[in-house]
Amino acid sequence: MNMTMGMTTEATDTSITPRAVATWLFAVAALVALMIVIGGLTRLTESGLSMVEWRPVTGWLPPLSEAAWVAEFEKYKQFPEYQKVNVGMTLDGFKGIFWLEYIHRLLGRIIGLAFALPFLWFWIRRAIPAGMKRHLVAMFLLGGAQGALGWFMVASGLVDHPDVSHYRLTAHLGLAFFIFAYLLWGGLSLLRQGRMTDWSGGGIAALLAVLVFVQILSGGLVAGLNAGLAHNTWPLMDGAFIPKGLLIMQPAWLNIFENAMTVQFQHRMGAYAVTILAVVTALRLKGQVATGLRHALLTVVGLQVLLGIVTLLHHVPISLGTLHQAGAVAVLGVCVALWHDRALRKGAA
Repeated sequence: MNMTMGMTTEATDTSITPRAVATWLFAVAALVALMIVIGGLTRLTESGLSMVEWRPVTGWLPPLSEAAWVAEFEKYKQFPEYQKVNVGMTLDGFKGIFWLEYIHRLLGRIIGLAFALPFLWFWIRRAIPAGMKRHLVAMFLLGGAQGALGWFMVASGLVDHPDVSHYRLTAHLGLAFFIFAYLLWGGLSLLRQGRMTDWSGGGIAALLAVLVFVQILSGGLVAGLNAGLAHNTWPLMDGAFIPKGLLIMQPAWLNIFENAMTVQFQHRMGAYAVTILAVVTALRLKGQVATGLRHALLTVVGLQVLLGIVTLLHHVPISLGTLHQAGAVAVLGVCVALWHDRALRKGAA
């Protein structure tokens, strides 16, 4: 069913164009992309458990005095990461990991305001394009859910084992990328059509975007299990293309989610599948989508695969790991744009 059916008389302030609303959505999408990259950096530097309280309303300010810093550090000392990993850490060392997590959470709050305040203004001015209110409300609710899911993830690392649940990490990562894609789709729709574009006409471009999203979830499992820190050879793992030990856990399906070797192997195979499908997509859609998008697709996928290999061979240094996460944002962004372009052209045919 076309997502634009119904609701056709919402927008009445013609001085505010759909392009203005699209620009806002693109700006929020860019902030979400930055949030994803900083989230990866937070994970790689093991800074995510430095703030042991969730204060969504009162947590805007960092410690502002030495006494406040000491109090915050004493709270941190009560939890497993300090007791089992960072015992003996100095106050200055604590500040180093605290600031990155603080910036990550602060950016989340900024994104919330960057969405909520213009949304309210557009709503009051009755300038929201027809059919878009429900999508904007959904985006807002998803943003709130992402904040709660982030704390749910952190909380899993504050009990017994000083590391977050890789399931919760993957869910948190996946929702962030979904929100980014949703914002981008909405912005492209308003920019090019003035209303939400029906998503059902993407064909192979849609299939590629879904596969990339699944690959991103696979990357979340890799990060959560620290699976990239072993088997740092390519193209072979443990001297074989298909290594032994992929199904050592019982029941067998558990290996997909719990076996670090299997999780890394899946991520490798996923990268090959994305590359092949990207090439096929670019060839099949020649003349059916913008040429620049086809070229961009092959470029970002090729660079991301190369970056993934280099990151693995170098045992996931912080710089390369962060770039690899940024690359995932670029790949999904191009795939969403390609899907949108194909769906729009097909709908107009």
